[in-house]
Amino acid sequence: MTRTAGDPVGALLAEIAGCTRCAADLPLGPRPVLRASATARILVAGQAPGIRVHETGIPFNDPSGDRLRDWMGVDRETFYDAGRIAIVPMGFCYPGSAERGDLPPRPECAWQWHPRLLPLLERIELVLAIGAHAHRYHLHGRRKESLTETVRCWREYLPGVIPLPHPSPRNNGWLKQNPWFDRELVPEVACRVAALL
Repeated sequence: MTRTAGDPVGALLAEIAGCTRCAADLPLGPRPVLRASATARILVAGQAPGIRVHETGIPFNDPSGDRLRDWMGVDRETFYDAGRIAIVPMGFCYPGSAERGDLPPRPECAWQWHPRLLPLLERIELVLAIGAHAHRYHLHGRRKESLTETVRCWREYLPGVIPLPHPSPRNNGWLKQNPWFDRELVPEVACRVAALL
């Protein structure tokens, strides 16, 4: 988590770091994982940290992150430069696992922290909304009936938001069934990211 002394974003990130609101419901306890800065122009809005991210405290520090950075056309150094790219998931702490992957993000972060943090990120020009929970929040009622349809209609949400599927290896089947994504949308994501960096 990036903290910049003397600025509202840094102060709020320090407050978030101490959050224990849903501690009783978290299997590994609270460890908010996010990065932000008032100068960031791109917002990566994911779901919630996985167990590896929880252990390291580094967002997208897993195979999902490798794929996401590939989609964005950036290296690790650029991706983790909070001055350029903010990483603010829907849930800040690891929510635990279910039979088919991790549990959904806890809702507390979205209603407690997002309305306070996101308005401070005044320079954000592009939101990469990753997964259905981020689509629901960042598309403000404009998402389609399915994740696939929402992502397929990505042009409708430009220039401010690009909806993406989760880059998890669990979605390899989805990517194979939707070859248009790699052909059409991935180059567009990389192009728009490059223009803002």
